[in-house]
Amino acid sequence: MGCCKRTGPGYATPLEAMSGPKETIIYVNCIYNGTGRKKPDFLATVDVDPNSPTYSKVIHRLSMPYIGDELHHSGWNACSSCHGDPSTTRRFLILPSVVSGRVYVIDTQKNPKAPSLHKVVESEDIVEKTGLAYPHSSHCLASGDIMISCLGDKDGNAKGNGFLLLDSEFNVKGRWEKPGHSPLFSYDFWYQPRHKTMISSSLGAPATFTRGFNIQHVKDGLYARHLHVYSWPDGELKQTLDLGETGLTPLEMRFLHDPCKDTGYVGCAYTSNIVRFFKTEDGSWSHEVAISVKPLKVQNWILPELPGFITDILISIDDRFLYFINWLQGDIRQYNIEDPKNPVLVGQVYVGGLVQKGSPVVAVTEDGKTWQSDVPEIQGHRLRGGPNMIQLSLDGKRLYATNSLFSTWDRQIYPELAEKGSHMLQIDVDTMKGGLKINPNFFIDFGAEPDGPCMAHEMRYPGGDCTSDIWI
Repeated sequence: MGCCKRTGPGYATPLEAMSGPKETIIYVNCIYNGTGRKKPDFLATVDVDPNSPTYSKVIHRLSMPYIGDELHHSGWNACSSCHGDPSTTRRFLILPSVVSGRVYVIDTQKNPKAPSLHKVVESEDIVEKTGLAYPHSSHCLASGDIMISCLGDKDGNAKGNGFLLLDSEFNVKGRWEKPGHSPLFSYDFWYQPRHKTMISSSLGAPATFTRGFNIQHVKDGLYARHLHVYSWPDGELKQTLDLGETGLTPLEMRFLHDPCKDTGYVGCAYTSNIVRFFKTEDGSWSHEVAISVKPLKVQNWILPELPGFITDILISIDDRFLYFINWLQGDIRQYNIEDPKNPVLVGQVYVGGLVQKGSPVVAVTEDGKTWQSDVPEIQGHRLRGGPNMIQLSLDGKRLYATNSLFSTWDRQIYPELAEKGSHMLQIDVDTMKGGLKINPNFFIDFGAEPDGPCMAHEMRYPGGDCTSDIWI
């Protein structure tokens, strides 16, 4: 699949995408749900063009029509998987609401800087036709359909989870997986058509995680540790990979972008491991721990050890670098994965976390000395909470980070986020040797919003990005 004339949305190849236009705006999901402020969540448009007079500012806010949604992850109606179809355009941003169960469809084409609400897919319609609720990750399909993982039924039970299909007009079409082939738990997913495979990750029942984190729930087996391997595109559950005690709560997962490759990675939050999954000689799938983040011995916290707690991960478009976040320890890491079996740490930067200077939590080394991470102020602002979501520019040179995980967990672990709001950073990336450095000229303070402080989560570029585009 070499370079060819652009006929549909996205790019013919991942390497072609790296030469795409530099991002000038970015859409950010902003949450009031759980902050105590009776305001609807909104989609912020942020100016990321250094040559613009409104650089590093929120230039538009599209409020949702309801309160209590909890906007979370998002996807497009079309991406590079539809590149060969000249009838499709990357026009609509799909915004599932993980708490209310609604799915918003946002038109970004009429005015990219000021997107508008196109349609609301009501939760009642989804439940009635599919039994699904708690929608999470969204990907477009080459067929024109949109597929959304759902984490449970309307009562928060995991037994109701599965994959919702919307047609190209955003009507509820049904469930993707074959009857009787629903996963034990659900969360994120990624498909790799040349290997006729889709793999999904798993968190736990919504009735469990929406109440906040309780270590007893982990001990009681209420959180998951599995990857589910499906045949693509027909939805037959072929294999379940048990990641064991080293793979508890596998969340964000990514295949390598090269559609010929048969390997990918998933971040296991609770056990703070990056697990590599791959195809074996007999055609089945296996896994191994690729990276382990050591827990820190700490004082003045609820436990004697502080895990990294890996939340978001992503892979650069050229498949050279893996990035991930340690939400509790507060750092973002960059690994060279040119040898997928042996990742090498090449960049690390602390941008928050529980052990930053000024925090009551102190890390203790093996020889008994104490330390805290040195987190700089940006434009006079102390960085609150810990990093949670990241997005990388197509050329791989700019990494954006926000710091809200889920409102219930934010209030529990980083209560000042609900009180003072989130922020957004931009980190410069050395794509030659590796290395991460905070850009001091960029800072979005979501604590200064007109309707009061809010919490910022996932980010998307209008032209596509490395966590939404899939090549076939």
